[in-house]
Amino acid sequence: MPEALAAALSAPGLVWLVLTFLIAGVVRGFTGFGTGLIFMPVAARFIPLADAIVVLNVTGILSLLVLMPRAWREADRGQVGVLALAALATAPLGVMLLTWLDGGTVRWALSLAALVTLVALMAGWRHARRLGWPGLGAVGGAAGVLGGMTGLSGPPVILFYLSGPGRVAQVRANTVLFLSVLDAGIIANLFARGLVGMHAIGLGLLLSVPYLVSVFIGQALFRPERERAYRHAAYAVIGLAIATGLPLFD
Repeated sequence: MPEALAAALSAPGLVWLVLTFLIAGVVRGFTGFGTGLIFMPVAARFIPLADAIVVLNVTGILSLLVLMPRAWREADRGQVGVLALAALATAPLGVMLLTWLDGGTVRWALSLAALVTLVALMAGWRHARRLGWPGLGAVGGAAGVLGGMTGLSGPPVILFYLSGPGRVAQVRANTVLFLSVLDAGIIANLFARGLVGMHAIGLGLLLSVPYLVSVFIGQALFRPERERAYRHAAYAVIGLAIATGLPLFD
């Protein structure tokens, strides 16, 4: 592990990665989502995509220390369980796609998925009905494939929850629990296929320090009655991250 941390300290673009996680942590703390949408487009410019996915998921798991108590009380755990099981079942397919496609193609897919999510959220797309198990399974399955391939597990679930009629606090809690469960599954799949090493874990642990601090700050700022302000702030940050991470600007 000392060697892994030493490698983490020499990671390309470390200062930018730290800054990105500081911003992403605040957004995650008060909205329950946004870390992947902010971090992945930027991280893909500096480190291999598989490493970036592991870093993102390691920090996501550790963020449970801050977010879990509140999320566990407020979440619909049965619904999250269905989503998570479907996502864990399809995540290996996403990891396989990551190995089959070239890095440039995956980066464009990452940027496109983030952009489509952002546009849909800003457009205010809504659905009024509650999905049954098959529908929840489809949403979770899509999240698993996308998460395994690009690290962006959130978009299908974020769109499902934020466009629905659910309460703000419960939507936030459901998203927090789902993403945390899937993070562990994706890391296991990447290691099983030999795509990453301990250096990625070391980088994830290093970046978890500023991330957890900023998540705590963001959670302290969370007030359900300020939903509109939170969303607009998150949209602006996500849009900036997508723009800076586009392969077009390499």
